[in-house]
Amino acid sequence: MYIDKIETFVLEEKLSKRFYFSQWAYESRKICVVKVTSSTGQIGWGEGYGPAEIVASGIKYLAPTVLKNSPLENELIWSKMYRASLDFARRGVLMASVSAIDIAIWDLKGKILGCPVSVLLGGVHRKKIRPYATGFYFSNLETPFDGFEAEAKKYLDMGFKAMKMKVGLGINTDYEIVSRIRDIVGPDIQLMVDSNHAYNYREALALARRLEPLHISWFEEPLSPEFYSQSSNLRQQTTIPIASGECEYLRFGFNQLLQNKSVDIVQPDICACGGLTEAKRISSLASTHGVSIIPHTWGSGIALHVATHFIANLECIPGRLITPDFLMEYDQTENAIRDQLTSGIKMEKGYIEVPNGPGLGFEININALKKMTIVQEQFT
Repeated sequence: MYIDKIETFVLEEKLSKRFYFSQWAYESRKICVVKVTSSTGQIGWGEGYGPAEIVASGIKYLAPTVLKNSPLENELIWSKMYRASLDFARRGVLMASVSAIDIAIWDLKGKILGCPVSVLLGGVHRKKIRPYATGFYFSNLETPFDGFEAEAKKYLDMGFKAMKMKVGLGINTDYEIVSRIRDIVGPDIQLMVDSNHAYNYREALALARRLEPLHISWFEEPLSPEFYSQSSNLRQQTTIPIASGECEYLRFGFNQLLQNKSVDIVQPDICACGGLTEAKRISSLASTHGVSIIPHTWGSGIALHVATHFIANLECIPGRLITPDFLMEYDQTENAIRDQLTSGIKMEKGYIEVPNGPGLGFEININALKKMTIVQEQFT
């Protein structure tokens, strides 16, 4: 048995209304997914995080390295892709291409063996995961926080026990809206803030100190991902845990974060950092430093399924009689690709159940795939 065919699909859906964060605006959602077919006709699906057309080009470049290999030897294939990209892409979007293929091979391997990916990763430590709502994007630049209060109440009604909101438009403005949302959701809801690396050290420290009385669970990407030492200094100057890692790649990049003591929580994006194969290694690395890991998840239902299997396999360190809930990011912005492409992910009573079907445990909606595909290529 061998990998016989690789196909890429660039999917796009226009948003009904643009939204902003601290760096730019979104007017559409565009995602690259990949389909890997074995010589026996079995199929695996993966996804890459980043500019979709470039991810697809990277998959095209990597395809000759992957074809004709056994999908059961996924780590061997990963090593070949890593070697083929090392001279050009130790970091960056080509790693998302590696990630997409790697994820598809894990899905395919699980289907061949009739086993969930979470079991293949080593076992299921938990069958339910507590999602947190990612939302509170800016609706416009004149009154950016319009609708935030209604949004917070909606998440409460949906049963979310944790929420993450965007900041990064100025210290006073950020503090005003975060304090308002804390008043709405009350003291028992976990509340996180994410500036998407909008601030310099002085600004980030000033905002963190103002937010400390509001019991913020973490401050995500307060600084540029390039500034490891500044992040370490910030950690020592605030009681709010610092989270980062969605712009980091491979265990080697995360080793820099951890050796510099830059974060309390690492956030690899599995669809970018090197796939499930490398995310597993990153989780082991984080555990040796006693640092929590909560993956960044932003994409289609494929990415959500990948996150559930990965989080289900994470060991609780230190072990304890009553294991705390593990968190998973659950984007709540408009995303027809997420909502229509796959079956499976639903939150009930504040939790998501880990899929237990073979592979990643979802079915692709072929009609949605055809409708949303703007570019398709095949490699054999």
